[in-house]
Amino acid sequence: MENLEQRIQNIEERNRKVEADKAWETSIARRLILVSSSYLVIAVFFVVIELPNPWLNAIVPALAFVIQQLSMPFFKKLWLKLKKQ
Repeated sequence: MENLEQRIQNIEERNRKVEADKAWETSIARRLILVSSSYLVIAVFFVVIELPNPWLNAIVPALAFVIQQLSMPFFKKLWLKLKKQ
C-alpha cells in the first residue's frame, strides 16, 4: 500500500510541475521578458553594426518575434488537427 501511495504522490508532484511549466509558458511575464530581451539584443546589435536609428529600428524585429510567439498556439492547434486526419 505504501508503494501505491508513493506512486500517487509522485504523480501529483509531476502534475504540479507540469502545471507550473504551462502557467509560465502562457504568462504575460514570460512574454514581456522575451520581447524586452529580444528588443535589447537587436538594438545593441544594430548599434554595433552602426545602423541608423538602432533603437527605433529594433522595434520591427522585436514585434515580429512577439507576433510569431503569439501565433504559435493557433498553428499548433491547426497542426494537431491536420495530424489526426
